[in-house]
Amino acid sequence: MKKDSMNRPIYVNKKIEALLNSVGSLGYDRHHTGKWILSDIEIQKFAELIVRECMRLNSKELSFTAIERLLPLYQEHFGVEE
Repeated sequence: MKKDSMNRPIYVNKKIEALLNSVGSLGYDRHHTGKWILSDIEIQKFAELIVRECMRLNSKELSFTAIERLLPLYQEHFGVEE
């Protein structure tokens, strides 16, 4: 388990951690800030991955009609392709 600079546990959702790792983040600064270090490009990629994951979950859980209406809105609003 990751801990902050005061040795307190940091709870990060496993899916969020996997998304952070998949963008090639600069890592977790356990010695100084207790926070993830991301470049501007990595932040953009991370945000896109979250939106894509939401789109994927919605397409599994919502009706076909709802998805047909929502996916273009997601793509337009967030600029993310499926």
